[in-house]
Amino acid sequence: MSGGGMALDAPVYVAGHTGLIGSALVRRLRRAGFSNLLLRTHEELDLTDPAAVEEFFAASRPEVVFLMAGKAGGIEANRTRGGEFIRDNLAIQVNVMDAARRHGAGRLVFPASACAYPRDGDQPIRPEMLMAGPVEPGSAPFATAKLAGVAMIRAYNAQYGTRFLPVVPATAYGPGDHFDTGGHVISSLMARMHAAKAAGAEAVTVWGTGQCRREFLYVDDLADALILLAGRPDVTDLVNVGFGEDISIAELAERIASAVGFAGRLEFDTSRPDGMPRRLLDSAAIRRLGWAPRTPLDDGLAATYRWYVEQGGRA
Repeated sequence: MSGGGMALDAPVYVAGHTGLIGSALVRRLRRAGFSNLLLRTHEELDLTDPAAVEEFFAASRPEVVFLMAGKAGGIEANRTRGGEFIRDNLAIQVNVMDAARRHGAGRLVFPASACAYPRDGDQPIRPEMLMAGPVEPGSAPFATAKLAGVAMIRAYNAQYGTRFLPVVPATAYGPGDHFDTGGHVISSLMARMHAAKAAGAEAVTVWGTGQCRREFLYVDDLADALILLAGRPDVTDLVNVGFGEDISIAELAERIASAVGFAGRLEFDTSRPDGMPRRLLDSAAIRRLGWAPRTPLDDGLAATYRWYVEQGGRA
């Protein structure tokens, strides 16, 4: 892991530092020796409030911004909280990106989402496929906000000469995730299997057919990639960051059951949506920069479950 062109004493703002990706970034930045991290909780700085964001940037003037803050969740959260997702994510992106531009941030790294890619298309998914077709309807509010963020970065780079960078990661998982019904598939299934094991339940229900395929990336590996990219201001257009292999949800559920120690049945509720049939990213560009994931899926699942248990099984 390397910070590349970033000075170790540069003021670095990690927006959303208590979340899954943000907390991993803080761990990796501290390990790399960065000594001037700017961290604010939501209670200390509401990023949907433009006046508060302006005051923070005017006083702190970060040189590097990792824009990890935002509202996200799985299929059910997107279905029930779509208005909240598009409203808050758009507000956060506009406020932070514009303040970063006006107050001279030399680098801003923004994670879009793989669900912003077209629902149907060639696999693996290349960066130039963004906006080439309609997104999965169930993720449309969140995906649309992320598409707007990518478009804003491209427009700002072209008009104002900023060196901002949009990144599309595979679905991240690991310590710091939200383990509830609104979470992503790994954390949600892990929590339900943990509860089922404790209760002696005979089965756990998995949404969908189990046949759709997804790519998963351990969050510390993603954080290493984001730090590498932040130190490469010559890279300014969309970069995919993926593990390089995908897996069916059925097989994923079996591996989570193994990590948790749940020995019961897996029952698939086919009345529930699958989402995109397949999502595998073409990550050739970042591999050429020298990054590669280091955490196999089974190792990452085991580490995630250990962390979850250490939190009392309530994270």
